[in-house]
Amino acid sequence: MSTPDHTSALRGAGLRVTAPRLATLAVVEAHPHSDAEAIAQKVREDLGTVSRQAVYDVLNALCDAELLRRVSVGGRSMQYEIHRHDNHHHLVCRSCGRLEDVPCAIGASPCLIPHDDHGFEIEVADVVYRGVCSACREASAAADGLAPHAAAPVPAGSVGTTAPAGTLPAHRAPQTP
Repeated sequence: MSTPDHTSALRGAGLRVTAPRLATLAVVEAHPHSDAEAIAQKVREDLGTVSRQAVYDVLNALCDAELLRRVSVGGRSMQYEIHRHDNHHHLVCRSCGRLEDVPCAIGASPCLIPHDDHGFEIEVADVVYRGVCSACREASAAADGLAPHAAAPVPAGSVGTTAPAGTLPAHRAPQTP
């Protein structure tokens, strides 16, 4: 999205076009999944005199207008991305914190449909896949003196681990002690 696109998006959302709003959209476009502090720092570098609070206010306004989307992956500060009104999930590395978008699987997704919605009108289901990225696996293997492919295999579905590439962990019933 370019500056003219940002301008029309702001106007389309009924928001005034301001330098802090344009700069914030540009920063999030260039650096998706950044936290508010990193965005504020970059906006201040780009514009000079703008307060951290002003950038936080802009982030909230842009999220309320659905131009930005908050991404929460638990245990980390809120991160932001351009709200594309698509349906995608996220991959997060447990080692370095890298966060990546991943398209949803096509077809029926029974795990995204609750058995009992308790009267809620479901608006969105967020999925976060946690694991270890290839760079961290390679660094770990190198530190252990192993070739990256020689790292010990991890059983699919193990809690707190990753499944082999291209597979999803198997759902297992809880084990009784």
